[in-house]
Amino acid sequence: MSTTHLQSASVSTQASVYFDGKCVSHSLTMADGSKKSVGVVLAAELTFGTAAPEVMECVAGGCEYLLQGASAWASCQPGQSFSVPGQSSFQIRVADAFHYICHYG
Repeated sequence: MSTTHLQSASVSTQASVYFDGKCVSHSLTMADGSKKSVGVVLAAELTFGTAAPEVMECVAGGCEYLLQGASAWASCQPGQSFSVPGQSSFQIRVADAFHYICHYG
C-alpha cells in the first residue's frame, strides 16, 4: 500500500522544478523535524544526484531505476520503494507520470 496522506507537515508552497519541468516537487518538514519531498516525474530518462541517503516511495505510476554502480535496471510500482545511498546518484526512466515521496536521511 502506498502512502496517500502525510500528517503534521509544514509545506514549502513554492515548487522546485528540475529538468525543464520534467520533475516538480514540494519540500515538507514533518513535526519531528524530518525532511521529505513529494512530487512527480513526467515521461523522461533523468539522472539525480544525492547528498543524503534517500528512500523513493512510489505513490502512483511507476518507474525503472538504475543505482550508481549497478548493472541492471529495476522497477518500482505503487506501494514499493527503493533506497539510494548518500553521495551517490541514480538514473530513472519514466513512461507515464511517476508520483513519489522522497524520504531523506
